[in-house]
Amino acid sequence: MKVLNLRCSAEHHFEGWFGSQADYLAQIEKNLVACPLCGDTQVQRMPSAPHVVTSHSRAETTAHESAEAQRAASVPASGGGVAHSPSEPAAQQNALTPQLDPQALQAAWMQAVQHVIKHTDDVGPRFAEEARRMHYGEVEERPIRGQATPVEARSLREEGIEVASLPMPAAMKGPVQ
Repeated sequence: MKVLNLRCSAEHHFEGWFGSQADYLAQIEKNLVACPLCGDTQVQRMPSAPHVVTSHSRAETTAHESAEAQRAASVPASGGGVAHSPSEPAAQQNALTPQLDPQALQAAWMQAVQHVIKHTDDVGPRFAEEARRMHYGEVEERPIRGQATPVEARSLREEGIEVASLPMPAAMKGPVQ
């Protein structure tokens, strides 16, 4: 099994698992490899280093995970940044402000989308109708997702029905392998 680091033309990074180099090349040639975030099939292989698990590398991994846990404990639970007064020097502000890792943000977003998919009922294009039925007590409330036009979403908000847009990657709309 080959695990390859891949990137689409929109700079989204992801892994691809292939039986062999020949399988990878055949799938790329047929545009079967697509970005799980945006569905782009213009994918390129990124350099990667092989990793062999040894007792030494396990110890390093454990130490790294411990350091990550300590850092996570020092970040406010709200996930927000650190507030700074205008008098603080810019260098000090930059040292205190956490840097956003695009891959970590991408992974967090994908986890959020997966959570929404797992914990909601898909009502498809009947979203506005079903949201109204729940709001007015015609059916029992439950978490739903679906599609609504901008006009439908605005109308729901005007009626006091809270809705939120969540872009769903094309790859998440069907079975994920």
